[in-house]
Amino acid sequence: MELGLKGKVAVVTGGTEGIGRATALRLAQEGAHVAICARRQEPLDKAAAELRKHDPEALAIAADMSKAADIERFMNAVVGRFGRIDILINNAGTSARGKFAELDDATWSADLELKVFGAIRCTRLAVPHMKKQGGGRIVNITISSAKQPGAGSMPTSVSRAAGLAITKALSKEYAADNILVNTVCIGKIKSGQHERRFSRQGVSADEYYRQAAQDIPLGRVGEAEEVASVIAFLVSDAASYVTGTSVHLDGGISGTL
Repeated sequence: MELGLKGKVAVVTGGTEGIGRATALRLAQEGAHVAICARRQEPLDKAAAELRKHDPEALAIAADMSKAADIERFMNAVVGRFGRIDILINNAGTSARGKFAELDDATWSADLELKVFGAIRCTRLAVPHMKKQGGGRIVNITISSAKQPGAGSMPTSVSRAAGLAITKALSKEYAADNILVNTVCIGKIKSGQHERRFSRQGVSADEYYRQAAQDIPLGRVGEAEEVASVIAFLVSDAASYVTGTSVHLDGGISGTL
């Protein structure tokens, strides 16, 4: 299927591994010009080298999405390189969670700055360009437990729930400008951050994924590329009447639609 992404300019935050990396590669393979950012330089360089096999003009900039100055520098660099922004994937984030009584203000603040204010600031800078060119696509990465949070799921479940509200409100506010805003609510998806966390606890990636799969109706943990395929659809011409929607990618584990 032709997705109509050739020549489009896509921004993917947190684009060096997992869903961000897979999405950036998929969009580049579809002919889009892609700009990624992340905090760590080494994985950023590695991801950029992969991207440039498909998009020689791909832009990769070290930037912390919890810092307003870094976001402005990154987004200005994108416009400076490509002259426009058609697609924004607000993906940067971690899976911070713990017991409520053990979470201090610094932990809450760091999570909200990265996931909530990071998305707000990127969107605020992207929207004027989208309006000027007659439309755009925004996809916010959230989690299925934002709709059905469990014990020990904060602060992530709270910051991701804010992402759901941001998605719905923006979709209504900018529909007249042909800026379509949707969210992908992920469940258990393979990622480096999960593997590193459980490795520190002495659990291998294979064992962690095997254990996690036991509660998933489809019987397995999802692949980042599967998420990237759904994102590619949402930002494509094929999804021209889809806005204000959440799509679950969780193998059927969620109890909500």
